Amino acid sequence: MNSAFFLVLRRMRAPIIVLIVIYAISVVGLTLVPGVDAEGKMTAPMSFFHAFYFISYTATTIGFGEIPVAFSDAQRLWVTVCIYLTVVGWSYSVITLIALLQDKGFQNTLTTNRFVRRVRQLKAPFYIVCGCGETGNLIARTFDRLNQAFVVVEKDELRVEEIDLLDFNTDTPALAADARLPDNLLLAGLKHPKCRGVLAVTNDEQSNLAIAIAVRLLNPDIPVIARARTEAVTANMASFGTDHIINPFERFAEHLALAVSAPERFRLIELLTSLPESPIPEPHRPPRGHWILCGYGSFGHAVAHHLRDTGITLTIIDPAAKDADKQFIGDGTEAATLRQAGIEEAAGIVAGSDNDVNNLAIAVTASEIKPELFVVARQNHAANSALFAAYDADFTVLPSRIVA
Repeated sequence: MNSAFFLVLRRMRAPIIVLIVIYAISVVGLTLVPGVDAEGKMTAPMSFFHAFYFISYTATTIGFGEIPVAFSDAQRLWVTVCIYLTVVGWSYSVITLIALLQDKGFQNTLTTNRFVRRVRQLKAPFYIVCGCGETGNLIARTFDRLNQAFVVVEKDELRVEEIDLLDFNTDTPALAADARLPDNLLLAGLKHPKCRGVLAVTNDEQSNLAIAIAVRLLNPDIPVIARARTEAVTANMASFGTDHIINPFERFAEHLALAVSAPERFRLIELLTSLPESPIPEPHRPPRGHWILCGYGSFGHAVAHHLRDTGITLTIIDPAAKDADKQFIGDGTEAATLRQAGIEEAAGIVAGSDNDVNNLAIAVTASEIKPELFVVARQNHAANSALFAAYDADFTVLPSRIVA
């Protein structure tokens, strides 16, 4: 509140000075201009009190009359000048105040102050959710269903505004700020006695790394759960003792390999870890044999590593694949490339690029060539859920749901 108050004083300094000067000149002028009595004789000028009183109501209402007696022509001329001066002064002040209220910096200051007050008033244990994209949104909804209090720190202002529109059971404090900055984590209640943990689930793994380090240094007693995508960042997080590191690609690859080797055990894991109110998952029984993997980035590397551990051999289709059993240059969306890779003899295919349209094209093309093929499709964005539901792959992976 102090920062907002001093910001108002700083922005309104010039208008206030202008008003003070106008009032002072007007009052002093009335104490110098002689008046007139009822008989038309010259009298002494107004007293300071009467002059100040008259200017006070004249400046805001254009007057209620001439007091204590009728004015002389000289006084009326001076009052006319004062009226225009005060109108200009007040107009300048009001315009400046309106501009201040519309100023983005001032609004952010008020929002931050309100956010800090709400965090301080939290009485129940809460978690700090850093990032409110697809993963953060799922986590927020799950917390709300469980009546678990939480605080959101999200860099995108539009996403923060969307939080206010969600039908949460509780009024969730949300701040539009960069969670990588330690000061913003402190504002979110990192050292609050009721803070029970931090979830770093932004879309940028470097930001998640910075958040994990900040939590470990500022409040090492609370757990931090961080999302990572690459092995390097995962190892970096593990080096300074991050409590839980979730790599959605590694996690899915482990699940896929488990579904190959022990389908019933994998189904039990799905039942125990699925989101609240989720339908009972269908059993997955990926076949052994030879598979085709389209896309060999972070996701492809993880899938290839774990599938090979189950005895499955792979043909990889990727522009830059180097350590595949068999390698073909391309993205897998063309039937000729799939046939060249041996789609007719394959038991399964993984459409694992970072482009949802390409993944759907790979899956549809492969199914047309060999309808009985086991298809694993990677869905990168929840907004495309309708498309993936319409295709209905044997196994669809959405990284944001895995993390949540």
